[in-house]
This record gives sequence, structure tokens and C-alpha cells, in this order.
Amino acid sequence: MDDDSTKARWERRTEVPLAVASLLFLASYAVRVLADGLSEGWHDLCLTVTLAAWALFVADYAVRWRLSGEGPRFVRTHWLDTLVLLLPLLRPLRIVRLYEAVQRRHGRPRLALHARVMVYAGLATALLGFAGSLAVFQEERGAPGATMLTFGDAVWWTCATLATVGYGDVTPVTPMGRLIAVGIMAIGLALLGAVTGTFASWLLQVFSREDDERPPGR
Repeated sequence: MDDDSTKARWERRTEVPLAVASLLFLASYAVRVLADGLSEGWHDLCLTVTLAAWALFVADYAVRWRLSGEGPRFVRTHWLDTLVLLLPLLRPLRIVRLYEAVQRRHGRPRLALHARVMVYAGLATALLGFAGSLAVFQEERGAPGATMLTFGDAVWWTCATLATVGYGDVTPVTPMGRLIAVGIMAIGLALLGAVTGTFASWLLQVFSREDDERPPGR
């Protein structure tokens, strides 16, 4: 039975708008980082969109805190939402929830648990990889001794870092770039572990089901 509390209704109503705000946040940030020779007017517009999206996250967080009735404990019990609010790199994760929200609104069945974990982990990896590439490229380009000369270099480095390969041909040299690298390493390990564990669990269930359905004596 669906939760019909005021907080639950608020969360259902804001899922899609916040996912759209996440897309706008990511798009405006990408334009600011990648568009060479961006005019001052376009730069200000992108900055306004970025700040407006962040303001929506702040407003949503404040409303849910108020409706929860938990007081300061809300920060601890909703630590992921707090991180998403504080760290711009994680805000695109809101987009991952858009698919399930749309499916629910149309009354369609959701994916099985294992499929949902793998699909959401894949989407989260792609979004965080792109956002991480933008963030590290913004810090590294033009830095003395930088090896990340193009956005393509940043994407290559992010893919190698998320996959926990770490070739070492491209590395961040700035303090902020290295701090972003630590975050991407942690995210890569967590997502890789989630996908690997879920896939292994799914295989075990499939093999167990096959054994249960096999006729006796074989």
C-alpha cells in the first residue's frame, strides 16, 4: 500500500520537476565548461540556470525536512540527500529516479529488483562519469604540468578511474582535481561492487530455480 502522508505526496509530486532541474543543471554546467568563447550573456544565463536548479534542491530539502518532523535527525537519516545537496557532482543522480517516477505515473510495472539495480547503477555511472569529467577538466585545463589537455582526455581518465584500472597516462595535478579523483574512485568501487554483487545474486537465483525445476533422478 502506497504511503499517503504529506511528505510522501510531496516527494511524488516533485520527482519529475527535480529530475528536470538536474538535467538543466548538468546541461548548463556542461555549456559553461565546454563552450569556448562563450559570451558574457550566455555565461550569465548558464550560471543563473545552475543556481536556480540548486535553489530548487535547497527548497525541496527544506520542505521534506519540515514535513518529516525529525528535526536535526533528518540530516543523518537522509545523508545521501544531504550529500546531493552539498556536492554538485552528485546532483545529476536525481535523473536516475525519473524513469521509475514516469512508470509509476502511467501505472506500468517496474523492473525486477536485480534489473533495476543494474540499470540504475549503469545510469548513475554514466551520469557521474560525465559530471566528473566536466569537473576535473574545469580544474585541470591550463594548470602547469597538466596532462589533461582536452575534454576527451578527461573522459578517458574518468572511465579508467571508475573502472578502477588507473593506467596513469593521464592524471590530475591540481589539489581540487585530485580531490575529485578520490570521490570518483570511491564511487567507482561502490557502483562496481553493487553491479557485480547483484549480477552474481541473479545468477545464483537462476541456477537455483533450474535445480528446483529439474526432474528427480537426473
